Amino acid sequence: MVQRQQKKPAAKPRLTAEDWADAALTAIGEGGLAAVAVEPLAVRLGTTKGSFYWHFANRDALVEAALSRWAEIHTEKAIQEVEAEPDPRERVRLLFAGAIESATSDSLEVALLATASHPQVTEALRRVTERRVAYVGELFAGLGFPPAEAARRGLLAYSVYLGHVQLGHAVPSVVPEGDGLGAYLDEALDALMTR
Repeated sequence: MVQRQQKKPAAKPRLTAEDWADAALTAIGEGGLAAVAVEPLAVRLGTTKGSFYWHFANRDALVEAALSRWAEIHTEKAIQEVEAEPDPRERVRLLFAGAIESATSDSLEVALLATASHPQVTEALRRVTERRVAYVGELFAGLGFPPAEAARRGLLAYSVYLGHVQLGHAVPSVVPEGDGLGAYLDEALDALMTR
């Protein structure tokens, strides 16, 4: 009689702290900061709580990692992608088109704004907002606006973005879609970039 070798089940890949942070961001987008709970995240990731404790001391550490990941993906990575464009006017358009598309398809930004009073979120929002407003100001300076005016326009442009995001989630029927969104975005950015 020939013995058959039994195949061992494939080992699951080890989860990283980044995997947990990404899962926490998804949970925040779906249910706010309160949705970041270890057991449901472990189920979502197909693992045990032991994996969580391998990477994090507690829930606050996971929330901090998730907020850092949000800043990395939704700010720094976006800036790097925009910086590859040589035309300063097109950089502004790319940044806002990408940011609005991302915020429209993902409620994470709105969920974080809704929990802005939570100390960890407050600090993350402050850092990210300051970085974003400063970068948009740099883009306007690249268009030839004097520093103080570039900074004001950067703040105004970021305010337009936040207003659009809030409206898109609260009353989506008032926000244009498709070609209408492109025309709306062009008109808003032209107004902001005109001297």
